[in-house]
Amino acid sequence: MLIAITRLAEKAGRDAALCAQYGHTCYTVSPLRAELLEENIDRFVAEANAGKFDAIFFTSALPAEVIAPRLGPDTGARIVAIGPQTARTLRACGLEPETLPSYYSADFAPYLGDWLKGRKVGIPRAAVPNPDLLQAIRDLGGEACECPAYTLVPTGEDLDTARADVVLFTSASSFTKAHWTRRAGQIVAAIGTVTAAAMEKAGGVPDVVGDGSLVGTLDALNRREGEDHA
Repeated sequence: MLIAITRLAEKAGRDAALCAQYGHTCYTVSPLRAELLEENIDRFVAEANAGKFDAIFFTSALPAEVIAPRLGPDTGARIVAIGPQTARTLRACGLEPETLPSYYSADFAPYLGDWLKGRKVGIPRAAVPNPDLLQAIRDLGGEACECPAYTLVPTGEDLDTARADVVLFTSASSFTKAHWTRRAGQIVAAIGTVTAAAMEKAGGVPDVVGDGSLVGTLDALNRREGEDHA
């Protein structure tokens, strides 16, 4: 099947190769574009290199691409990645990250647990509030230092989705800000439960829900197709 994947153009990464492994082809559609907040990034890098943070949590590949090459070898911080793609980006920059066992920010605080007490966590991310993550860190006695590294700006463009067999939304924002029209028979997929919840709130139920990763979503899609043709 042909899959339209909602991504920032910079984050398409290994999408085509992964889709091919599952017998599909894909292309990127971008309801959002990223604008880097250079002053915030400069400040965060300076603080990290001065040893201000005990841990740095990268919640996506884009801030990893921008910030990791500028981190020195002696930050003293635990580096944590939200998933394998972000981890690969960090490794390419010479860092050795830990990787969360799931693809959700909500699992960051439980992963570090009591270690967080009295420690500071730097979180370079999109300028999209995540109060639950910050509160979870505080609840364990940690200090959350969020850095808005980029903003997400709606492109306002009508997405080229009509030719796709599947439209796969990779975030809640990419769904809520998308300009598109679903055609009859088209499969709609959510990469994870947060995205699915946003879709359901808008009155639509996704046909496929992944585990927060592209691989998990492709696996769920293939299972659905197998069941439909069994």
